[in-house]
Amino acid sequence: MARILIVDDSPTEMYKLTAMLEKHGHVVLKAEHGADGVALARQEKPDAVLMDIVMPGLNGFQATRQLTKDPITQNIPVIMVTTKDQETDKVWGTRQGAKGYLTKPVEEEALVIEVNRVLSLTE
Repeated sequence: MARILIVDDSPTEMYKLTAMLEKHGHVVLKAEHGADGVALARQEKPDAVLMDIVMPGLNGFQATRQLTKDPITQNIPVIMVTTKDQETDKVWGTRQGAKGYLTKPVEEEALVIEVNRVLSLTE
């Protein structure tokens, strides 16, 4: 299956998302901060990234923009996974280059559908 990078500063969210993805056969890479996520994505070139927005330092919008503007990582689809559920947040996420948007708490079925959808965009 796919290699998915989760960028989230919440250990609880990291655990839940990892469990859901691994249950469906994905390999999970983890970063706790935006800057670490960008560096790990450049190094490992995962198939997709799940990006939290609210993080210390480099936030998810900034990290997503860096990934989608970098020739090394621009083809890796990013899904924003966040508690921010306003339409303006979704629009802003899309403008930064995100290919998907999920609101926490994430349902397993919604996560799997969205991951499969963005992975199909890169085939």
